[in-house]
Amino acid sequence: MNKAESFEDLIVWQKARELVKKVYELTKGKEFSKDFSLVDQLRRAAVSVLSNITEGFERGSNVEFIQFLYMAKGSCGEVRAQLYVARDQGYVNAEDFDSIRGLARQVGGMLGNFIEYLKGSELKGVKFKTPPRKSWMEESREILNRLMKEQGIKPREIPNP
Repeated sequence: MNKAESFEDLIVWQKARELVKKVYELTKGKEFSKDFSLVDQLRRAAVSVLSNITEGFERGSNVEFIQFLYMAKGSCGEVRAQLYVARDQGYVNAEDFDSIRGLARQVGGMLGNFIEYLKGSELKGVKFKTPPRKSWMEESREILNRLMKEQGIKPREIPNP
């Protein structure tokens, strides 16, 4: 698996972004024009998927990332539930319903797989990376120079072996 440098590199984030776009396109239709609360709820659930992936990634800890991925997965379920409400009210046709529900299921499945991958990973996240250690020689040189400076002795360059 390639290392993601940013949340935008994550395929699941890209798919979640596609889900948001499709939900917004769907809810701009005249069928939804009077049901402001359903439009708001459906859009907020879709945006929540995208936002939780992003926030979890940016936390720098796999434990927190997994927690946010679970929230994103729950929001995928909420998108699907709201789509059923829209379908039952006649706001969405069968083709759009199946397409967006399928995308939400795909994103939810990807999130589940990603969660399982991270649970099995030994990586803890960038928050826990330790800086590289200096060699014994480098540390000794720094200590010697600091002691000489404290004693008022001009430090001299010690050649590298």
